[in-house]
Parts: sequence; structure tokens; C-alpha cells
Amino acid sequence: MLFKLIVELNLLVLLRHNFKQEKMIKLKLITLITTTLFINCFSQSERKESIIAPNAKLELIKSDFKFDFTEGPSVDKKGRVYFTDQPQNKIYIWDEKKGVSLYSDDAKRANGLSFNTKGELYACAEETNQIGYFDKNKKFHVIFEDFDGKHLNGPNDLWIAPNGGIYFTDPYWQRPFWTKDHKEIQDTRGVYYINPKGLTTRFLNDYKTPNGIIGTPNGKTLYVADMGARETFKYDIQADGSLTNKTSFVKYGSDGMTIDNQGNIYLTTANKVLIFNLQGDLIEEIIIPEAPTNVCFGGKKGNILFITARTTNYILKMNVKGVDKA
Repeated sequence: MLFKLIVELNLLVLLRHNFKQEKMIKLKLITLITTTLFINCFSQSERKESIIAPNAKLELIKSDFKFDFTEGPSVDKKGRVYFTDQPQNKIYIWDEKKGVSLYSDDAKRANGLSFNTKGELYACAEETNQIGYFDKNKKFHVIFEDFDGKHLNGPNDLWIAPNGGIYFTDPYWQRPFWTKDHKEIQDTRGVYYINPKGLTTRFLNDYKTPNGIIGTPNGKTLYVADMGARETFKYDIQADGSLTNKTSFVKYGSDGMTIDNQGNIYLTTANKVLIFNLQGDLIEEIIIPEAPTNVCFGGKKGNILFITARTTNYILKMNVKGVDKA
């Protein structure tokens, strides 16, 4: 509309100055051509580039290892991705150049993983329902295990905030490695917060099955997926770690989640990775040959999307980068 007005104004000026009709037609054509070219250039510059790299294709991660159920990808400072195989009780490392190697065959039945700023690998260790970390010698240290004197349901996924506080989800799925008399004894499937001093609080009590969790790099917003309700919510994070202003983000649950440097949120559902912008609009779908379980960014440049799935893993080169590099 703006450009149409410009054209009309130019014509009015020409008429007021009593140009000959032939000159006026030529100038009109010049004005229209110039305006059209300007509109096209403007439209091209406004067109958003895909977040997936040009000509990028989903690649299967080849490995000599047998995976039963891969989960919990987390990236270290070098861009290597650590992930778990809970049924086999192992943690593996994927390197952009070297491929897959074994990190530990005593993974404490870890599910979700996350590095802190010290390079310590934190884990939701479901073997005995604990939160802890592996040190540089791969020794596991427990930092939390019981709430109100009762064992957790089964810590599933976690996110470490910039201040060092840890949020984790605690749904319940009966695991084959638990004893037969193991029961769900917590009165709710909640979301917990371990503050930097070690004090643990259960902040969320109204979930059916909390699972995937991720926060923004500025520590101001937390996203939590409720697989039972098939919905993902977002919260404002307060100075004490508490959560306010619960808002529905999208009507999808998610197993694992991540976020990129544009603020887009990645959810793993069914046989797809769904990507939403800050407004909750779906901007990309990545179809996976088997059900994805979790997702993170890895690689030296942080622009390779690493996707764990039921029995294998996939990578996809992106135009965006992750923000969760240790």
C-alpha cells in the first residue's frame, strides 16, 4: 500500500507540471519498475531463513554398540554429547569426528543428564531414585535422594539454571530393575528445585506426568512438559527459584526438550521433533524414523542437532545453535 501511494504521488506531481503525455507515460513506467524492484528486494530481505542448514539431511549415527533405549543427551565444553542407554546401564559419548565411545558401564540407570559450569555431569539416577553427579574420575556423588523421608518416584529429566540451582521432574514409570515391592509413595508427581545451597523444594504439584524440562539461558523462564496432559507450560522464575505465572505454551507434551539461540523450543513427540518459536507457533517439523526421546545441540560449533531415539541416534545440521553448552 505504501508503494502504491508513492507511485500515485509521483503521477500527481507530473500532472501538475503539465508534462507531455509521452514523457509522463515513460516516467510512470520508470517509477513502477523502480518501485517493483524495491518491493522485491524488500520482500527478499524480510524472508526468514530456515533454521535447518541448506541441503542438510537427517543422518543416522552409526555405532558398533547395541542400544536399547537412548536418552538424556547433554553437551560438554568441547561439543561432545553424552547420552544414556538406561536398560544397559551405560553412558556413551558422541564426538563429531570420532563417533560413539563408551563413557561408563555403571550409569546408575541414569535418564536425564546435564553438565554444570564446572564440567560435572549431573544425572537423574533412577537406580535408587537419586540426583547426583559424576566427577572427573566417573565416581558418582549423591546430592539428593529422599523427599519428606520417602524415596522419589523416579527422577526423569533436569535443567541446571545459571545460578547452579537444579530443576528436575519426577514422574513415575515402573522400572524392571527395581525390586518387586517398589511402589510409588510420593503423593504427587512433581517438579522439584534444589537451590545452590542444597535445599530442595517441590514447587509444582499439579502435573499428571511431568517429563521434559528446559530453561532460558538468562534464567528467567522455565518450560515444563506434562506428557499426561499432553501440554507444555512456561513459568517465570523468581529470585528464590520459585515459579510463577503458569501459562500454556503449546498443546503438546514432550519427553525431552532443548532451546536454541533464537529462543525456539524443541519438543520430542511421537515420530517428530517439533520446533516452536517464542509465541508458541510451530515453525518446523523434523520427522524421525523412530520415536525420538530427547534432543540437544552438539558439535564444535554447537550447530548440530543431536536426537536420541528408541534404539539409535540421529544428527541434523542447523542454521541455529544451542545455548546449553557446558
